[in-house]
Amino acid sequence: MTVIKSWALTDPGSVRKYNEDSMLSRPELGLWVVADGAGGHDSGEVASGMIVDELARLPPNLTADALIAQVSATLSQVHDALRAKALTRGSDVMIASTFIALLISGKNFTCLWAGDSRAYLFRNGTLSQLTRDHSLVQELIDLGKLAAADAESHPHANIITRAVGSDSATLELDRVNGAVKPGDRFLLCSDGLSKTLSQAEISQLLGIADGEMTPKNLIAAALGHKVRDNVTALVVEIQA
Repeated sequence: MTVIKSWALTDPGSVRKYNEDSMLSRPELGLWVVADGAGGHDSGEVASGMIVDELARLPPNLTADALIAQVSATLSQVHDALRAKALTRGSDVMIASTFIALLISGKNFTCLWAGDSRAYLFRNGTLSQLTRDHSLVQELIDLGKLAAADAESHPHANIITRAVGSDSATLELDRVNGAVKPGDRFLLCSDGLSKTLSQAEISQLLGIADGEMTPKNLIAAALGHKVRDNVTALVVEIQA
């Protein structure tokens, strides 16, 4: 019998006084979410908070396909609602949030995302990044115009090209699927973590035996690096 455990922690970071990150754990549904709001105090919190609030209302006992469909539909509705809310504040206002979700059903997982919040898989001592950032620097890397090692120091490293509530008329979510195995650890995180810790540091901390301490250790490491953004770590472990 497979048992799934999850632990999560979020922190405003070393500089900011407020936290625009939101997270959701619904193990009974097989759904875990991290959302990183953009647009400053109030706007960012509104966007990420609306995402997790609406997903928290999903009914239990959904099939895998139904859950994926419900999550996608809910995010599209939130996207439209955020765009409408932004218009009431002015034509140049945007209330948006990145989004990363992990869905597990039986022996399979799915990740859905928009933006640069990430999902990683730690399996048999090896860390893999499951998601690809929707960001300007990632597009430059893909075009061969920027080295990956120079991405974080790029002057436009904070520009995302896709988000819930963005100025695009429709929301497009990317998707990746795979099989789960006993011992797997998934990490969902906001970019405050992935831009502060190296993949080697993340891998080392995910490899520590005590899963419950993993989010605390990841956040502590980011704070040790004086992380300038909000930082969230949500760990999901597949136990035999």
